[in-house]
Amino acid sequence: MTAHQSPHTLLVVDDAPENIDLLCAILEPHYNLKIATHGEKALKIVLSDTPPDLILLDIVMPGMDGYEVCKRIKAHPERHHIPIMFVTAKEQQEDEELGLTLGAEDYITKPFSAPIVLARVRTHLALYDQTRELERRVNERTRELQDSRLEILRRLGRAAEFRDNETGHHVLRMSHYSRLIALAAGLGEAFAEQLFRAAPMHDIGKIGTPDYVLLKPGKLDADEWEIMKLHVNMGAEILGDHPDELLSMARTVALSHHEKWDGSGYPLGLQGKEIPVVGQIVAMADVFDALSSERPYKKAWPIAEAVKAIEDSAGSHFDPALIPAFRTALPEMLKIREQYTESPVALAYHPARMHKPGQTH
Repeated sequence: MTAHQSPHTLLVVDDAPENIDLLCAILEPHYNLKIATHGEKALKIVLSDTPPDLILLDIVMPGMDGYEVCKRIKAHPERHHIPIMFVTAKEQQEDEELGLTLGAEDYITKPFSAPIVLARVRTHLALYDQTRELERRVNERTRELQDSRLEILRRLGRAAEFRDNETGHHVLRMSHYSRLIALAAGLGEAFAEQLFRAAPMHDIGKIGTPDYVLLKPGKLDADEWEIMKLHVNMGAEILGDHPDELLSMARTVALSHHEKWDGSGYPLGLQGKEIPVVGQIVAMADVFDALSSERPYKKAWPIAEAVKAIEDSAGSHFDPALIPAFRTALPEMLKIREQYTESPVALAYHPARMHKPGQTH
């Protein structure tokens, strides 16, 4: 790049060598240029890892014409924002209207003057740069807001943890387990990642459970159990009925993770496929971690026994179709378990309880 050149790269698309030469003579002192003599090559350049910042596009070309090239670029999710200037001898009003309708930013007819071409190129590049900078700032701010929101959700989950009998790494482990089971069930990376973020909210409603119930040593009586069960409704109320996908999934998890496949769960007594899959997955991850982890009030079950308990609950507590996914995910789940093992200090932090081993409220 010479000292007077802009860092922008332009793509000139024309099948006539004389037109290419003319445009190069006008633009080359100011910009980096790429050349394509037909539509297919132009698309290849546009879809490469180094796309141009602006395209000067002829209309009449053999094979794929300029209109079709423009249509394909503007339909591409990652290249549609590149400004396109039609440079053509077609000067009928309907030709210009068609070009602009397809998404082109400008339409210059031949013969053209160098000052007009340069002025319009500069204008569209300036608008393009402004748009990209605005998008960058919006994306950066959006990421900051998302990170803040996720951190608040994690802190809320941790707050519920502090009030309950769970130790420091339980929520982290069961969130990873949920993600792994979702992946093994074929629900996709994006879904699994969203569930990983939503899972820590499963017991957020316990913030509203009275201490005399939540912290009671020993078994809850019938009235206390009814109070305890209200934590799922309180969790849903805390998270709200929000259109945000993460909060919506977290609310579903909070409301459904105590439902059971045979209909004996709560709060709605849902049965079978009525239960959202996120609730079933989080329940499976939660129960497995409760069984396989040491608590102040119990020893950890051997892994084989914890796995058997999950498998034996197929058709009663859990969807039988999720058991193969659980088995597939198990090796990675055990790695997570080893990575986030509780320390003796963390276990000693919580007062001992006398709940039945593996019981989860």
